[in-house]
Amino acid sequence: MNVLLVSPNREEINMRTWPLGLACVAASTLAAGHQVRVLDFMLTPDPTECLRKVCEEFRPDVIGISVRNIDDQSMDSTRFMLDEVREVVAELRALSGAPIVLGGAGYSIFPEALLEYLEADMGIQGEGEEAFCELLRRIERHEDLHEVPGLYLAGGGAQGKRSFVRNLDLLPLPEPSLPAVDMRDPDFLLPVQTRRGCPLHCSYCSTSTIEGDLVRKRSPNIVVQWLKDWVKAGLRRFFFVDNTFNLPPSYAKALCAKIAAAIQDISWRCILYPCKIEEELVSLMAAAGCREVSLGFESGSPRILKCMNKRFSPEDVRATAKSLADHGIRRMGFLMLGGPGETKESAKESLAFADSLNLDLVKITVGIRIYPYTALARTALEEGMISPTDNLLFPRFYVVPELEEWLKETVKEWMAVRPHWVR
Repeated sequence: MNVLLVSPNREEINMRTWPLGLACVAASTLAAGHQVRVLDFMLTPDPTECLRKVCEEFRPDVIGISVRNIDDQSMDSTRFMLDEVREVVAELRALSGAPIVLGGAGYSIFPEALLEYLEADMGIQGEGEEAFCELLRRIERHEDLHEVPGLYLAGGGAQGKRSFVRNLDLLPLPEPSLPAVDMRDPDFLLPVQTRRGCPLHCSYCSTSTIEGDLVRKRSPNIVVQWLKDWVKAGLRRFFFVDNTFNLPPSYAKALCAKIAAAIQDISWRCILYPCKIEEELVSLMAAAGCREVSLGFESGSPRILKCMNKRFSPEDVRATAKSLADHGIRRMGFLMLGGPGETKESAKESLAFADSLNLDLVKITVGIRIYPYTALARTALEEGMISPTDNLLFPRFYVVPELEEWLKETVKEWMAVRPHWVR
């Protein structure tokens, strides 16, 4: 069949993105024998005209749309990003009679609510590579769609039970040509995902809803070969988007050692969970080309870290920050202020702690986005901040009510004399 895959995202929050998830689905769809076209709106000057042209010339039998961002996660003047996607769905409706299938990280958090809001035909929650190909097979053969893993039908709810591929090596990785990459952009970093799933269950985090809580890993050899293919194509800057690059440590060390041995002159960034990170790992990361790290420590208060279900202490964060600096790796830190249990004292403690680390960049959030199925959502419900019928698709934020204005003013004062602090 002819399959059109669309990434309508045009946002560049923090950095320009490339639709890795959609590209992985495209690779699996091609491997299953279908014809595939991919439209990435980041590289499309006139999306409406491109949609019209591809529907006219390619005549898709099925259309997939990847939903990445719901909103910008900022409590101040929040930007809701689904109306643009809704317009894309409407445009495709006018251009084609093909069924429209939703997917992507954003969709996986709100499968029913988002399917209704965007007025699409169906959607797949979670990993799409195998489930989407199974859906295509059944559509092509006019078979019943029930029991397709993770499938939701408009007006019909969940169909098949969601499943996760345990061996990621069975899933093909996208070639450097689909979708296209702007090799000329000096700021572009290609996203690389070596692991899926997270068992940590931080109180506010939606990762386990999207990827499950079982950590599944690609073989380091396969990851390295994929990186080599991109280097050969002319790209040398990467972003490991694994939520916890350093976990498990044995895998992270093996991966870095293989990268260092096989590829020279690349640079990359990653996200570390700052829990007792060994000097050996940091040294291997630097040797493999790591030049910047995001440290999501979120608070400098031991009590608040416990409330967030973090498994590290401020001392762990300090030791990690020092080790990274010693190896010449830039450090970006994150603070999330105003969550359950926050007080003026704990907020000041966090600000002073972040300041003492001498990081290269500090990003501060006041108020925490509430996602369904999280401990934060349960707390917000218990405290009456949200109702049992609130699906949370339209952004809701947790902030200790009596602290909100004080936090905004205090953060503004701290930022005024710290140009490397941002919101």
